[in-house]
Amino acid sequence: MSSTLDRRLFLTSLLGAAAGVAGLSGCADGTAATSAKGASTAPLATEVPAGTSLKIASFQNAQELQFKLAKLPKLPFTVSSWLNIGAGPDVINAFRAKSLDLANNAGIPPIQAYYQGFDAKIVAINVTRKPNYLFATKPGSDIRSVADFEGKRLAFSQGQAQGVVLLRALKKAGLAYDDVTLVPLTSNQFLTALQSGQVDIAPLGNSQAPAYLQQYESKGARTITTDVVDLLSLLWAPVSVLNDRAKAAAVAAYIPQWAQGQVWQYEHPDVWNKEFYVKTQNLTLPQAEAITALANKPLFPPSWDEAIAWEQETADLLAEGGFVKKFDVAPLFDHRFEHLAAEAVPAEYRK
Repeated sequence: MSSTLDRRLFLTSLLGAAAGVAGLSGCADGTAATSAKGASTAPLATEVPAGTSLKIASFQNAQELQFKLAKLPKLPFTVSSWLNIGAGPDVINAFRAKSLDLANNAGIPPIQAYYQGFDAKIVAINVTRKPNYLFATKPGSDIRSVADFEGKRLAFSQGQAQGVVLLRALKKAGLAYDDVTLVPLTSNQFLTALQSGQVDIAPLGNSQAPAYLQQYESKGARTITTDVVDLLSLLWAPVSVLNDRAKAAAVAAYIPQWAQGQVWQYEHPDVWNKEFYVKTQNLTLPQAEAITALANKPLFPPSWDEAIAWEQETADLLAEGGFVKKFDVAPLFDHRFEHLAAEAVPAEYRK
């Protein structure tokens, strides 16, 4: 993007109809105290009322499979649907449509939702210390480092983790936004854009790279690794859900099992490789093992101080590029849930 105007036009095209401001629903019992942004500050209910249900994101059915394999206790509420949805922009749209109550994303979608005028809160944090993404080149490329990104076309999704990883990598390499061309896409378009030569570079998840290289490495495609991390994996929900006393209690009951499920997956890589990567993602066992070798150890911080600081840095980075306006991210976190994940796992998985 070569100018502030270009960035604004880019932002408008990316947000589309989703940029409308959504209304907030009140508390289920109408008695909960609310903050200036309409978010409940009432203590969480200690039990989940009978008949409560949640619609939960389960991208590629991974969350649902994880719960099944880990044989976790029965949830004290009904999961009315596990939605195969993962990309931040898609999650925000599903939140708006009230077809989704709770989702697992990186740190950037809540920032994007706030900028769009949609009120949602972060309710759980998993800190990641190793890179979950790398950069893939189009076939026949001579790009070998981030420094070579100058003058190139880069796949960029402002509302997803891949976007902030790219911006952080550029900043670390000393490249300004004007030194490259950011091509607005969503992550599910990245592979096609690489294959067709629409872009020179795209950030891919560690799990995507083996299949891409298997098909295109012989044609000159390669991957570029960096030490840039996207620190946060989080659970978040619309304020309208969290203001519903019954649903908030269900979210609170879900968080411990969400944390325990990730610990189980980390501790049982052989089972996960076969049941998820091989059986559902059609990867070979060696490819699955290569992905698992890069997996982050789940870490659930008892305090969200580091997470808030990281989220603020991310929002500031976007503001520096003219993608959002500068704002304080602290209200994005619902501290009523802060302790739940850490208390549910062994000490070695607490940050």
